[in-house]
Amino acid sequence: MQNWLNRFLGHLRHERRLSPHTLSNYARDLERIRAWCMGQQIKTWGQLDAHRIRFYAAQRHRGGIKGKSIQRELSSLRSLFNYLLREGEVDSNPVQGIRPPKVQRRLPPTMDADQLSQLLDAAPGENPLELRDHAMMELFYSSGLRLAELVALDCRDMTGDPGTLEVTGKGAKTRRVPVGRKAIQAIRHWLDVREAVAAADEPALFVSRRGGRIHPRTIQARMKLWAIKQGASHHLHPHLLRHSFASHLLESSGDLRAVQELLGHADISTTQIYTHLDFQHLARVYDAAHPRAKKK
Repeated sequence: MQNWLNRFLGHLRHERRLSPHTLSNYARDLERIRAWCMGQQIKTWGQLDAHRIRFYAAQRHRGGIKGKSIQRELSSLRSLFNYLLREGEVDSNPVQGIRPPKVQRRLPPTMDADQLSQLLDAAPGENPLELRDHAMMELFYSSGLRLAELVALDCRDMTGDPGTLEVTGKGAKTRRVPVGRKAIQAIRHWLDVREAVAAADEPALFVSRRGGRIHPRTIQARMKLWAIKQGASHHLHPHLLRHSFASHLLESSGDLRAVQELLGHADISTTQIYTHLDFQHLARVYDAAHPRAKKK
């Protein structure tokens, strides 16, 4: 079992080119299942049938593990069996058709468009690191980038059409996203001072004070600091700007497919969570405007 698990993780790393974080999740989930199998005297992946998988999921659920974690473990196991099928190690995928415990969908946090504009309109001053931070935040909100996508950007990515940007998302999939006027302006201001911070041979668009490619945790810490300085009521982080980008677009356009493409979601069901946010907005409008809903 360990040999096939190692081969599968190598497939994810080299063929599917998944991020180290995603690889770590796969390895942890599947190692936990493999260890459980050893305790059940299951010696090969082919011996792990649907009945045993259901028993495993039920046991985890009774142990207090959240449905979302079990859902992810079953998804990892399903991907492993698809690989084993491809390699001819098994004849079927026993995970297909197994439903994990229901997961209550949590709505992603967002900020009101006016609040967000006020936060981003705060002047960054002349400090190069503040100009960098401002450019990163404008780009997050302008284009709906993931944190890893922004970190991976190089200066050469900005040499084409300034109004669009090609980014590499999950699974090494590329997509082209628009870049708004405010973000273009902020990036230009950062590029004017970037040489004062960046190492001579560093290709990264955004760099740390030491001159190398900026670390994700540095971005998170700097955004939190920016929000505190501006007296924001929200905890500011990259995903908040990505979620706000998606919900504000959906509120204005109602075009779920377009938002899916811009976010780089492989499955539209992932994007559909924003329809709940949109409905919340409509419900507030209804409560405030409808004669039978308004408070006297």
